[in-house]
Amino acid sequence: MIDISQLPAPDLSGLQAFLALCLYTAVTSVTPGPNNMMVLASGVNFGIRRTLPHIAGISIGFAAMIVIMGMGLGMIFETYPVLNTVLRWVGGAYLLYLAWKIAGAAAPEDAERSAARPLGFIGAAAFQWVNPKAWVMALGAVATYLPGSPSLSSVAAAALLMAVINAPCVGIWAAFGVGLRRLLTEPAKLRAFNLTMATLLVVSLYPIFMA
Repeated sequence: MIDISQLPAPDLSGLQAFLALCLYTAVTSVTPGPNNMMVLASGVNFGIRRTLPHIAGISIGFAAMIVIMGMGLGMIFETYPVLNTVLRWVGGAYLLYLAWKIAGAAAPEDAERSAARPLGFIGAAAFQWVNPKAWVMALGAVATYLPGSPSLSSVAAAALLMAVINAPCVGIWAAFGVGLRRLLTEPAKLRAFNLTMATLLVVSLYPIFMA
């Protein structure tokens, strides 16, 4: 599933490298994936304010992943390929759990007084470690845009840059969800939306297990 050997490091430096990393982060962050589908559903069911910790958890958790990857964790996955399989199954199981939670989310008017809660900061940050798309993004960034033996300061700078770009890109999906919320005031429509989002999360498992 994860093969950074096929990601060549371009000869970029200075402004070129900065702009290339910005573009890479924006494109990979805003395109559909488990994080964005969950944030979209959270925006619909809980509103933008209660979804902000989820967004922050994604960005900070991903930045932490970049730092740890940049300091050598990616080599462990090359040395022990079985870890790819473990990641695949753990991530798949957690995505199924999240799909089940989304499918049973409460209606907007009942959300405040129901037991349902949006995914919080810690949960969203931890999810990045079992999110296959986040791993591919992190490994791609480290292998392509950082030098062969990067310093901690260069890795931290890249992680901070990616977190700053990632947050508003993910936030777009939450805002879109808030917009949809006005159209999903009927319980039947909301139920259909939540079931659709849960189904899309399950469908996203296909490339994970077929890779």
